[in-house]
Amino acid sequence: MTAIGETAHTWQLGTSPATYVISNVRVVLGDRVTDPASVAVTDGRIAEVVEGPSLRGDVDGGGLLLTPGFIDTHSDALEKERTPRPSVHLPLDFAIGSFESRVAGVGITTIFHGLGFHNNSSHGVRRDPVQSNSMSSFIDGYRGSRVDHRVLHRFNVRAEEGAEVLRQRIESLPPSRLPVQLSHEDHTPGQGQYADVERHIDFLVSGGADRADATRRVYERIEDAKRTEQVREANLAWAGELARTGTARLLGHDCDSPEAIDELVERGGVVAEFPTTIEAARRARERGLLIVAGAPNLLRGGSHSGNVSAADLLREGLIDAVSSDYLASALLGCVSRVVNLRLLTLPAAIKLITAGGAAVGGLPDRGRIDQGLLADFALIDDRGTWPSVVTTFKSVA
Repeated sequence: MTAIGETAHTWQLGTSPATYVISNVRVVLGDRVTDPASVAVTDGRIAEVVEGPSLRGDVDGGGLLLTPGFIDTHSDALEKERTPRPSVHLPLDFAIGSFESRVAGVGITTIFHGLGFHNNSSHGVRRDPVQSNSMSSFIDGYRGSRVDHRVLHRFNVRAEEGAEVLRQRIESLPPSRLPVQLSHEDHTPGQGQYADVERHIDFLVSGGADRADATRRVYERIEDAKRTEQVREANLAWAGELARTGTARLLGHDCDSPEAIDELVERGGVVAEFPTTIEAARRARERGLLIVAGAPNLLRGGSHSGNVSAADLLREGLIDAVSSDYLASALLGCVSRVVNLRLLTLPAAIKLITAGGAAVGGLPDRGRIDQGLLADFALIDDRGTWPSVVTTFKSVA
């Protein structure tokens, strides 16, 4: 039997076998955590979970926790990885390989990279549709050894050029790439994520902006929005058509009211990403939408934008999945926090970053440790104040 340290090194190089047995692990199932058990994998799929010491393993898990691999449905960090400083642009193949090592190190085996099809600057990263299109095409063809990389198309509904570039990309994709994951957003101050205009200005100032300049730019954006209402309406109609034809899985980003949720449902949306008020989240639950919250919000105990606390949503059963947003390590960190606060049991908390993410991403072949599903796992040492990922196992099927 191979020691876990040696196995971790081998599998991180992408040489894991398709058929093997992990023994001596506490397996996190949908409703409970087993006593030490074994998981058998055949041809990259989970064959069975055998409780007790009856199976001899190829890998001894050392009594640690075995969970499904984490599924991150919204990560903005690849853009930052590629451009760590405003004037520093790294080769994309280097950036994604570097990023893969880091996200696998915190348990992620499937990730949706949020790429913005619009022109703006945010936290030192400049986004433009042409760059996002190029990065999306690269990700389409990239095959990581430890992580399944996918694209979350972030679409500002007031971006006319971005809509055209995105339209051309979607029309060029083969049927096997459909439906695309499409999240539409409107970051005009005064609604959505930035409903409190003065708080938004304070946030910009805290990042180093001059207050007078920040105030001027914020109110210019509000005025610009008045000139792009026709663009917004046309783009929302197009997004709805993509949803109705099955070309896109439509997500609504930063819905701030029950009315915004109703409009999202009428367009064919299936997911509410980061609802900013509890009223919007309640309506999303009533209308049958999946609800995604941000892991940093749960980890910190509140929203940095002054919006609804994810913990308050969780207390009302208004979260189905948690995404990293901008901090990959927050996924496991927020699980630890909600368990310690007794908001959820460990299996229920793990669902937020595994089965919940699979549902949001439309990926029924992963997210649970169950027969026939992909053998994507995270091995976790939960003995410290904060749990840590020892290694991940990625299906080669």
